[in-house]
Amino acid sequence: MPFLEFKNVGYSYISGEDDYIRALDSVSFSVERGEFVALVGCNGSGKSTLARLCNGLIAPDDGRVTVDGDDTSDKSKLHGIRKKIGVVFQNPDNQMVTTVVEDDVAFGPENLGLPPAEIRERVDLALKSVGMSEYAKSGPFRLSGGQKQRVAIAGVLAIKPELMILDEATGMLDPSGRREVMDVVKKLNREENMAVVMITHFMEEAAVADRIIILDKGRVAADGGRELFEDTALFDRVGLELPVYVRVAQKLKEKGLDIGCPLDITSFVENTASAFGGKGRGV
Repeated sequence: MPFLEFKNVGYSYISGEDDYIRALDSVSFSVERGEFVALVGCNGSGKSTLARLCNGLIAPDDGRVTVDGDDTSDKSKLHGIRKKIGVVFQNPDNQMVTTVVEDDVAFGPENLGLPPAEIRERVDLALKSVGMSEYAKSGPFRLSGGQKQRVAIAGVLAIKPELMILDEATGMLDPSGRREVMDVVKKLNREENMAVVMITHFMEEAAVADRIIILDKGRVAADGGRELFEDTALFDRVGLELPVYVRVAQKLKEKGLDIGCPLDITSFVENTASAFGGKGRGV
């Protein structure tokens, strides 16, 4: 049984008097335990609506969303569902609720009614997991954007979810901050086997995932592995830019140097060096 499953899910917003905007339409997909899924799409494609449906912040108009077999439309199941799914949003400042980092991380476990000793243990482990232990007594608003988002992730980790959803969690960060957050997310997925659904408009981030789901106008346009990045026509059709290394590789191929479809700087350098070695200086 999939851990998270959408079955023919639809959702509409009310805009003005009796005016409905269809945000999602017949969306179906599933996420297994330990899986790393990137969800991408242009503005207005339905990504954030989908994130809010995952843990019952909103309920679908039609279809079903289930978490570990429990229906998110069943209000009696919501408390358990929200212990299993943690959400990190775009603006870390909006997620800070106290004036001390460790108190902020403790906020979730306290709301679960856990004993103080267990809360202390969870806070310490969560801060250690994101590399922020030395800032436990600091004020959150003195931190950099990347550090704040790592604290927000620690706050989610402290409730020990089985799935973390990042809703454009790096969207307001500079490149350094984005790298900080991505390093933490990759570590949690690979070392802790935490499932991740990462909603992003940075294709280089999506390339890290095991699987990519592309939304277009509220529907699933594609669902597959990294081979999707080789489909230029698909990305053009949905209005997304390919990762920079893929675009450079395509330009090189047009010039007669085929280095495949590298999705990170290491693969790009290795493939380019190998191709030059095979082709010689005449390319």
